[in-house]
Amino acid sequence: MPAESSGYDASTPLAREIADLSKRRRAVVAAEYPLPHETRVFTIANQKGGVGKTTTTVNLAAALAKTGAKVLVIDLDPQGNASTAVGADHRSDTPSVYDLLIHDLPLEEVVQKSPEFDRLYCAPATIHLAGAEIELVPMVARELRLRESLDGYLQRSADAGEPYNYVFIDCPPSLGLLTINAFVAAREVLIPIQCEYYALEGLSQLLSNIALIEKHLNPKLAVSTILLTMYDGRTRLATQVAEDVRTHFPAQTLTAIIPRTVRISEAPSYGQTVISYDPQSTGALSYLEAASEIARRGAETNG
Repeated sequence: MPAESSGYDASTPLAREIADLSKRRRAVVAAEYPLPHETRVFTIANQKGGVGKTTTTVNLAAALAKTGAKVLVIDLDPQGNASTAVGADHRSDTPSVYDLLIHDLPLEEVVQKSPEFDRLYCAPATIHLAGAEIELVPMVARELRLRESLDGYLQRSADAGEPYNYVFIDCPPSLGLLTINAFVAAREVLIPIQCEYYALEGLSQLLSNIALIEKHLNPKLAVSTILLTMYDGRTRLATQVAEDVRTHFPAQTLTAIIPRTVRISEAPSYGQTVISYDPQSTGALSYLEAASEIARRGAETNG
């Protein structure tokens, strides 16, 4: 049948989009995800809510676990959305991060294996964590409790020949003692920025807070990664926001961009990340691209 009568036109926007997706999928299959020489500990932070913070935490973790890394997600948000997304049990009687912070329960007794991937683990949050901010106030070295527990656990895992490659800490969208614990425990900060109105609102305050933590509590902390989320290529605003972020943070901003898609939004309601919920979707593809970039950047830095 002649091409002109087949109903298919390779020059249409849809055809170009399909061709681009096919090319990206082939590239992801061939992509490298080099393992870091030592455990990389990220806190995913943005004081502004609704930017895709938890979504980014769980999907990057799942993408790296799928491609061979051993990954731990620590859920410090009392809502427990990260726990839900990776299929972790976080009913009120479940040993959780709350017990670790308040009752000194070892991380070994809190961590669960995710049903999604063999190398994905989670330290879940329960509703009890909502009161932890107040309970931490009178405690000695209250800002260091997560770091001390995590460092010991990572060392014991390494000594047992089962080291973690990545830790991702999801924290609440506010600067309280839970978030401070996350900053003190981490070495790297990953900031998701949505490509919408007021995207950069509050960012200068967040960076100032991180600088204070670095100065007074954690000199190893640095903003290493910025990820653009909720991108809609049909709008000029999204393109402008992406350009502005890249201009201000050229070294930290990933090339990969996370689109606004239905699949990413749907996945948590099934207790899954988009990586396992719909591995062929553009959302899964985009997070795999971001994960590969993070892995390669880390290998280059360590190399």
